[in-house]
Amino acid sequence: MPRTRPATQRKRREILDAAIDIFGNKGYANGTLAEIAEQVDITHAGVLHHFGSKQNLLLEMLTYRDETDVADLDEHHIPNGPELFLHLVRTALVNSRRAGVVQVYTVLSAESVTDDHPARPFFEDRYSTLRGLVAAAFRVLCEQEGIAEPATIGAASASILAVMDGLQLQWLLHPQDIELPETSEFAIRAIVNGVLHPGPELSQYIRG
Repeated sequence: MPRTRPATQRKRREILDAAIDIFGNKGYANGTLAEIAEQVDITHAGVLHHFGSKQNLLLEMLTYRDETDVADLDEHHIPNGPELFLHLVRTALVNSRRAGVVQVYTVLSAESVTDDHPARPFFEDRYSTLRGLVAAAFRVLCEQEGIAEPATIGAASASILAVMDGLQLQWLLHPQDIELPETSEFAIRAIVNGVLHPGPELSQYIRG
């Protein structure tokens, strides 16, 4: 298989970075290849030459974004076990310095629930995989703590992902009010502690 020339690789990365900017600001439906092409000083046909279609560009951009998340990790993939929880907190810190990347993820993940959106399979697989990784981390942590696996692991795994995405949305809207790393760490710690050391039911705090 022929190797891609360095100049071609650089141009593809420039197009992917431009796609993150355009799709993040306008969404997939409203962001155009012409706008992306203009940002990297090539033609609409030039973008198609590199990616074939707008849908292909979107899918490669999502993969590219995920690869940048783990590029600095030793094994270039999300860590397993309890270390995953610290990784999620570190990710929130990194994300607080790259609003554009967070914005494109937030916009496209929300858009993907609509009918026939090309990114829907990507996000379905992403959430399914991440829930599985978080659940596995909980199981290892429970084993280390010497406690039986609680029935709340599934709900807790989904909740951690939901609270991270929800905090990112609030942070994008009110960056002056939300400290993304600190609030993410607080929420993750609270959920982890809720699994390992469950407290009383909420109903006990409600007085009729």
